[in-house]
Amino acid sequence: MEENLMKRVLMSGLGVIICGISVGMFKHAALGVDPFQSLMSGLDAVIPVRFGTLYVIANLILLVFALIFDRHKIGLATLINLFLLGYIAEYSQHLFERLLPSPALPVRLILLGVAIVIMCLASAFYFTADLGVSTYDAVALIWSEKQQKIPFAVCRVITDFSCVLTGVLLCRTAGFSLQEIAGVVGIGTIITAFFMGPLIEVFNKKIAEPFLRGQDAKRL
Repeated sequence: MEENLMKRVLMSGLGVIICGISVGMFKHAALGVDPFQSLMSGLDAVIPVRFGTLYVIANLILLVFALIFDRHKIGLATLINLFLLGYIAEYSQHLFERLLPSPALPVRLILLGVAIVIMCLASAFYFTADLGVSTYDAVALIWSEKQQKIPFAVCRVITDFSCVLTGVLLCRTAGFSLQEIAGVVGIGTIITAFFMGPLIEVFNKKIAEPFLRGQDAKRL
């Protein structure tokens, strides 16, 4: 049991680290990020605070919401995500900017493809560990459970759309050009919306669950 717990903690930590790296790659590719990062990009454009700190502040606000309405969604992984992911994403983006300054479109497309794959892998580790969800994931989960007539999928679509719309409006307020906004909400945003679910499921079955349960998962 203790070994299993240690694996779950390791998977949560790895999931957050890999996810942070993928966010840095998304931002450097400038072809669109996932919905929550769209919101964070908009906030980053209008609030003069370093991205890692801003990420913590935004998630602390969502954490208060989760603690008020359903604290059972909060766990160790929630806290790891809250305090580490933003800074990992920030440092990763700076690293890719140094390694690949002004990348051409083919390189940006490769970065986007790799970012999507490793974000799905990170999510599979994170979800399979089952030590809490991110504060953003908690919003749609709690909403769907409190309003049982509204399916989770609908709640998630609404929260995702709200994040994207708010992110775009904030970017426009900050004076972003349409090309710059396309780096926040673009093909990467569309791909993550439609393909992340199936890819996460594949990584769950092929990598995350076998890693956690060993031979038992292989026999299932």
